[in-house]
Amino acid sequence: MKYLGTFLMLLYASFVGFAQTLIEVKSPDNRLKLNVSLSQKGEVTYGVHLKNTTIIKPSSLGFKLSKPAFTLNHFSLVSADTATHFDTWQPVWGEVKSITNHYKEVKLNLKANPSNVLVQVVFRVFNDGVGFRYEFPEQANFKHFIVADELTQFNLAGNNKTFWIPGDYDTNEYLYNTTKFSEIHALPASNKEKDIALKSVIGDNFVQTPLMMKTPEGIYVNIHEAALVNYPVMHLQADRQNFKLLSHLTPDAVGNKAYLQTPAKTPWRTIIISDKATDILASKTILNLNEPSKIENTSWIKPQKFIGMWWEMHVGKATWEKASGKHGANTGNVKKYIDFAADNGFDGVLVEGWNEGWEDWFGNWKEDVFDFVTPYSDYNLDELLAYSKQRGVKIIMHHETSGSAINYERRIDKAYQFLNEKGINTVKTGYVGRIIPRGEHHDSQWMVNHYNRVADKAVEYKIMLEAHESSRPTGLHRTYPNWLANEAARGNEFNNAPTLGLVPEHETILPFTRLMGGPMDYTPGFFRMHLNQFIPERKTRVRTTLAKQLAMYVTMYSPLQMVGDLPENLKVHPDALQFIKDVPVDWDDTKILEAEPGDYITTARKQKGKDNWFVGGVTDENARKTKINFDFLDKGANYQAIIYRDADNADWEKNPEVYTIEKVTINSNSTLTINLAKGGGFAISLFKL
Repeated sequence: MKYLGTFLMLLYASFVGFAQTLIEVKSPDNRLKLNVSLSQKGEVTYGVHLKNTTIIKPSSLGFKLSKPAFTLNHFSLVSADTATHFDTWQPVWGEVKSITNHYKEVKLNLKANPSNVLVQVVFRVFNDGVGFRYEFPEQANFKHFIVADELTQFNLAGNNKTFWIPGDYDTNEYLYNTTKFSEIHALPASNKEKDIALKSVIGDNFVQTPLMMKTPEGIYVNIHEAALVNYPVMHLQADRQNFKLLSHLTPDAVGNKAYLQTPAKTPWRTIIISDKATDILASKTILNLNEPSKIENTSWIKPQKFIGMWWEMHVGKATWEKASGKHGANTGNVKKYIDFAADNGFDGVLVEGWNEGWEDWFGNWKEDVFDFVTPYSDYNLDELLAYSKQRGVKIIMHHETSGSAINYERRIDKAYQFLNEKGINTVKTGYVGRIIPRGEHHDSQWMVNHYNRVADKAVEYKIMLEAHESSRPTGLHRTYPNWLANEAARGNEFNNAPTLGLVPEHETILPFTRLMGGPMDYTPGFFRMHLNQFIPERKTRVRTTLAKQLAMYVTMYSPLQMVGDLPENLKVHPDALQFIKDVPVDWDDTKILEAEPGDYITTARKQKGKDNWFVGGVTDENARKTKINFDFLDKGANYQAIIYRDADNADWEKNPEVYTIEKVTINSNSTLTINLAKGGGFAISLFKL
């Protein structure tokens, strides 16, 4: 990073009572512009523009503290430092082999009036967005403080089309709503949701991030945060009449937001902007705002494809608890999953319901439920580990905490030592239910610190991690590359929810929202769409075509991909299963070929270390035709393309399981037109000849 010195740039004078622009920073490609202003009253505001279009109008910054009790929103400018940064770095795993980190930075050194507290606001301007955060340097008369509110504004330029879910301190498992900004109403949207286990809705005009919007001028805007460490999750309060958003931090049990000690930094507030929807999905700004990997030797970290012994509990074939007499995680049944994984080249088997405690785990707000080391008597772990080793497959451990995070922290060393002794190197955590410590929320500062402590502990024991029912990710997988994925959204298991379930547009929205912060364990790979296999009267169903289930292995990025359905259902379609066997989980390159939030996405990815490409395309409830240009392929080379597409009579509702497989030769000059059924999709394997 090259520092250009301390300066104060007055771009134009102000009239009395009006703000004056102190600093203008343009992105490296000059398309994006940040203006920072200071009024005569000492109010600091920022604005963001794409070319000649205003995206964020002047928006104020600041804090309200409860201890010491004063507000930090009137400042004197001490100095302003600028810098330009350019480098490239290689992720341990990811969508691309190499990531460019290029931005211009300005740091405002401010003194709050009248408290004399020193506050720094750091802005970084990238080609596709802006990130900014607050920093509180070490200072003699200001050390410990409690945040009552963060006063960050996002003052929108118009009544944007908005993709949103209700603001909620404890869950992100809502269906997305698509409305104008002025039509956001979170309470009726929440009231329609009958299948979410725990809700803590904030209010009618509160929404969650990542928040995706499209302006009336056709510009795409995404608001989120990066590097969430020692701080609560930020929700957004919507001023529907004036098109403004105000940060709203998740409180703790006594209503405080954050307990900090100088020196301290907040997470980055991120605004990703482009006139192309594809650029939003390709953005690496959130990753670039996170710290580099804290793990020096990452050789033990491996992306994985696995099958889960879990879906049969959802569809009524088995149960998690042993007392029911239908216990799924028994030795003989798990061996069948191990055999299926081995026969199809999958890396592992996730087993849920293996340990004692499931009889009274949910809804009792019980502190000590699981000890994470005691299997049920019909689950012979040592026998299964020996068998899985013989078959070349790993067992993936499941640690459901039932929301008792404090119990998990007490037992985590013993649990992870147990994993090391057994040769198990991947664990899925879960946080279903109300949190213990009682009164905390899934999104509060204490829980955010808990998730990060678990990631730290997993590094210590060389364990790979995924978390369900956690706060949504913010790019921390750069810092913790062993933290492979999270759920933190409405996943594929909600196909079995009795009321709303999922809708076909869901998979065209999630990449623009939840996945902006990191990979999701969405659990695709369902081949039986009517879920009445074991309970004939059950009406629930998967609302996609089978071909769309294949496509999601490309469009829904994760280095930890589950094959969702039961082995007996997957075996019915061995030719379609072949795509799941072939598709990788780690990539050297990614091209977003076309996209529109809520409508469609087509993505191409190049296999890690090989010349093969894989393409996936999904649509919403509307049938559509797409034309693919293969100019991303190597020039002069031929590829065998295996195309898995919806059959001509496919329809997510009427005929979801019919598909067609075709083989053709493709090169970089080729184009291909494919029809997608309602709720449908397609997948293509491209093997270089």
